[in-house]
Amino acid sequence: MAYEIIRYFYQKTKPMQLNRLFFLIGILVTVCACRSDFETVASKGDLVFSQDTIYLDTVFSTIGSSTFQLKVYNKSNEDISIPSIQLGKGLNSKYRMTVDGISGNQGKLFQNVTLLAKDSLYIFIETTVNAADANSTDFLYTDQIEFDSGVNLQKVALVTLVKDAIFLFPKRLPNGSKETISVGNKTVEGFYLDDSQLRFTNQKAYVVYGYAGVPSGKTAIFDAGARVYFHANSGLIVGNNASLQINGSKSSTSQLENEVVFQGDRLQSDYDNVPGQWETVWINEGAINNNINHLTIKNASIGLLIQNNNGSNTSIKNSQIYNSTHYGVLAQNAKITAENLVINNAGQAALACIYGGNYTFTHCTFNNNWNNPNQMAVTLSNFKLGSVPETNALSKATFNNCIIYGAYSNELELNKKTGTAFEYQFNNCLIKFDSKSAAANPLYQFTTDATHYNAIILNQDPKFQSITKNKLNIDGSSSAVAKGNATYLIPLDIKGNTRTLPPDLGAYQNKPFVN
Repeated sequence: MAYEIIRYFYQKTKPMQLNRLFFLIGILVTVCACRSDFETVASKGDLVFSQDTIYLDTVFSTIGSSTFQLKVYNKSNEDISIPSIQLGKGLNSKYRMTVDGISGNQGKLFQNVTLLAKDSLYIFIETTVNAADANSTDFLYTDQIEFDSGVNLQKVALVTLVKDAIFLFPKRLPNGSKETISVGNKTVEGFYLDDSQLRFTNQKAYVVYGYAGVPSGKTAIFDAGARVYFHANSGLIVGNNASLQINGSKSSTSQLENEVVFQGDRLQSDYDNVPGQWETVWINEGAINNNINHLTIKNASIGLLIQNNNGSNTSIKNSQIYNSTHYGVLAQNAKITAENLVINNAGQAALACIYGGNYTFTHCTFNNNWNNPNQMAVTLSNFKLGSVPETNALSKATFNNCIIYGAYSNELELNKKTGTAFEYQFNNCLIKFDSKSAAANPLYQFTTDATHYNAIILNQDPKFQSITKNKLNIDGSSSAVAKGNATYLIPLDIKGNTRTLPPDLGAYQNKPFVN
């Protein structure tokens, strides 16, 4: 507004009058600067805060937290001066602050902070703390922000959970670049685990930077309760003559205390369900004796990538894969036997078995509600795309007592090229697929093609508890209840509950929902 007024007078005033105009403006600025209403009084301990406790998200030792915000209000009609704003542990505190953009004394101590009437100021807080600084019983590091002192003292508590962690990362080479490893015809930033790093226990968390490779002839073992956090563009590679053993077990609480969990290393609550925070678990050509039990994979680009490994079976049991940017499981000419596997939400497909292979899925739940009309819950093919599509035999793709569901009309995709095998069979499965589309395509004759389909339930809502919260369990009202075939029975469900007869479809035995 001031600029517009000055421009107006400039345009309307003769040049000889400009000196007088600027003289008057100077007097006006001087008078405003001398206004007495900018004088302050001492604060009286009646500040108001946006929250009385700030819970900074879980951090790893030596890794800085995200920045959190506190807003401080002066509700009075007077401009006040706060004599001091400081951290309770003073200069020894592991927290640091800025107050309205000012860093103060090392981010710990601020003096004579002005706060105008009916106004507010922002304090931003972060921390870098070691596990040794935290309470040894609950791993919490605490402090407080103190406003003023004596009778006017006000406090806001600060609380951070600290995880002690083992950091695994590629070495820096003499030329300044980082160590790399090769997988097939691809080279990635990464390193091979040495013998002392091949066992992942539940004693400390693990944080991985780059790709951690399992050397040839070695086995990476993950104990029940192990937690592995992958940085951006990181993952795990199991290559030629190497093995993966995930030895999780059933948990009794929602904390998944006995599961093995792979996820990104951003621990703020805002990142709980953000896909694509890390890359993948990559089981490549020549990997052998891979067994996965009670593994939870969250927020990867591709949860499991299994390539050119049709000669050795990968066994997957009682495992969950959530929120993958591209695929929950991408199998290319692989061999997989899976039971009680749950995959929810992926940008392209929850499960993609392409370029042939050999697959058996029993009592599995595949759901996809990704906001993409081209997404699928399950896709099968016997070729891979290229300038000239290359075919490879799909020797077996069998689904028993499974649920294949999602947000769109067709959640099953069968892509067949002639000239090589394309063998598939669905037994006692609930499938979402538009009836009109099915009638027009010989691959989807759910009711008349007994060679490929038996006892199929079409387009009935399984009534999952909460898709957005990755709770694909069912209760007694589900259309999947008691629709399974006992021939394919897996006696216990993913949670260790005994299945009744006839069994329910999918990975879960029906139970009343518990929030």
